[in-house]
Amino acid sequence: MALLQRILSLPARVLYLALFLVAAGLLGFGLYLQHVVGLEPCPMCIMQRYAFALAAVLALLAAIHGPERTGVRVYAALIGLAALGGGAIAAWQSWLQLDPPAIPECGPGLEFMLESFPLAEALPMIFRGAGDCAVVDWTFLGLSIANWSLLSFGATLAFAVWMLRRG
Repeated sequence: MALLQRILSLPARVLYLALFLVAAGLLGFGLYLQHVVGLEPCPMCIMQRYAFALAAVLALLAAIHGPERTGVRVYAALIGLAALGGGAIAAWQSWLQLDPPAIPECGPGLEFMLESFPLAEALPMIFRGAGDCAVVDWTFLGLSIANWSLLSFGATLAFAVWMLRRG
């Protein structure tokens, strides 16, 4: 417990740098699974990557900026919003994996949807989830990538709440 208290009492700049490194590591692992293992990400996976990338960039900016009390809270709120958005997508995908649709709809990829349709039409298509979003291709300790993503977003949100309260 004393070690955790010492870690949490580190300067905000150091904590934001740690969050950046963790988020960058998660993104790197996702790229490893894609390019080395051969797992193709579904539209929901890609949206989760964007949320992690946003949280990572915000954390890096906060680490570089070294904000005072108000700035710490602004960065924490923005990171919390990114974590909420990504967590909602991860939760939805986890639900799809637990209760897959009877008839999978293997829709087009994210890039095609964004290039072919206006954003207002593409977003519902992305969040509806293609059939491949319900498939569990990889697990670790019995949890799918979407489950691990949900846990990671939950931890990121807890970090953001801690930073908001700490100021």
